[in-house]
Amino acid sequence: MSRPAPSPIYTLRGAGGPLNTLHFSCLGGDTPLLFSGSGTGAIHIWNLNSRRAEKIVEGHSGSSVIWVNSLQSKDALISQGRDMQVCLWDLGEGRSEVVDSVWTESVGFCQCSLLESSPGSYLLAFAGKQTEEIKIIELPSKTPVCTLVPDAKLGMVMCIKLWQPDSGPGPLLLAGYEDGSLLLWDVTQRSKLSQAKAHPEPVMCLTFDTKRLRGISGSSEKKLTSWMLDTQTNLQLQDCVTLVNPGVSHLCIRDDSKLLASAGWDHRVRVFGWKKLRPLAVLQYHTDVVLSVAFSNHQDPRQRLLAAGSKDQRISLWSIYNEGADNS
Repeated sequence: MSRPAPSPIYTLRGAGGPLNTLHFSCLGGDTPLLFSGSGTGAIHIWNLNSRRAEKIVEGHSGSSVIWVNSLQSKDALISQGRDMQVCLWDLGEGRSEVVDSVWTESVGFCQCSLLESSPGSYLLAFAGKQTEEIKIIELPSKTPVCTLVPDAKLGMVMCIKLWQPDSGPGPLLLAGYEDGSLLLWDVTQRSKLSQAKAHPEPVMCLTFDTKRLRGISGSSEKKLTSWMLDTQTNLQLQDCVTLVNPGVSHLCIRDDSKLLASAGWDHRVRVFGWKKLRPLAVLQYHTDVVLSVAFSNHQDPRQRLLAAGSKDQRISLWSIYNEGADNS
């Protein structure tokens, strides 16, 4: 017997624009929060207990907000807008102040990537001014670390992911490009380690499981491509998942490495078992393109949520596969 199609446990309305990016902050004993960035420049901080916006901040001159994240506490927010700025916010004690900003000079849609390199210190990677350029800086000092430019013409940088391997000297960066290529960069050596052609179309999104050294990417076509890093840190293409409809905006793996969620251009969220990429659920609620998906970081697995943000200006929240399900 197949299960009945699930419904959202609740929805959040009032964002006033397409929901480009979502980020949960649910750790500790504090109120669980969801940050959202909209196409009208607003960042909403949603209280998941009251299911209302606790605060709305605007710091990108009305330009679309394409990425939000939090630093060591939920009072320290970082956001990226199409105004070519990355803003650092102080939200403590009722404040909503931009305390610093970074000028990226990039006009594209590539979302930044953030990595904590040591307590209170971060690396921030973002697409640069030149077409294929990725820049990495330290925060909060804003000291330049390196610029990564491939030898060949690969087109625009579409998506990036910084991560720190368990073994090995320094951080690595995965990047997807306009020509469908994936590149793995060694940040410390400023050198390319590996390259693979994952898609015939631009890589629209990628996500990476740092525990299993395995990732997956999507594009405008009707498939997802999974890949892994071998022991020599070479990118190896693996399985493909054929989709019913073309186009994926965003991909997200749950922290326990059991579930993968995709944000579809067909207005649907699809959930797969991450181990074998087995389709588990199709979540239908939205009336326009789904732009972002995020899993919550609740400490209690039973409270875990999946959020989806859409061009229809709504956020849907779902509770699925939380208690001992075999998500293979």
